[in-house]
Amino acid sequence: MTLVFVYGTLKRGGSNHGFLMGECFLGHARTVPGYTLYTLDGYPGMVPDASAEGVLGELWSVDAKCLAALDDLEGVSENLYRRAPIQLEAPFATVAAETYLYARPIAGRPHLGPTWPVQ
Repeated sequence: MTLVFVYGTLKRGGSNHGFLMGECFLGHARTVPGYTLYTLDGYPGMVPDASAEGVLGELWSVDAKCLAALDDLEGVSENLYRRAPIQLEAPFATVAAETYLYARPIAGRPHLGPTWPVQ
């Protein structure tokens, strides 16, 4: 099992949440400071930003099959996102979690801040 922090369309109520059906929701979570969101084409992208307060999202425990499907969804092989370790704040500060960081330039993209509203 892998712990995955999600912050956009994969959150409960999001358009891609179906990818997490049958997996285990562990709770609402927040990254440590140093990350922020940008609006892309109908979905968010999280990037490192030393001055940012962190990002709000959800923590999920997923199996290998789900993780592979998430990698495909997030375009890991096309270098759209990269799966990377992420540090979370309490109560998940001691767990090893991964997330998807946007891997392309953000120039010209609208800055969103710490949260993506589920639509």
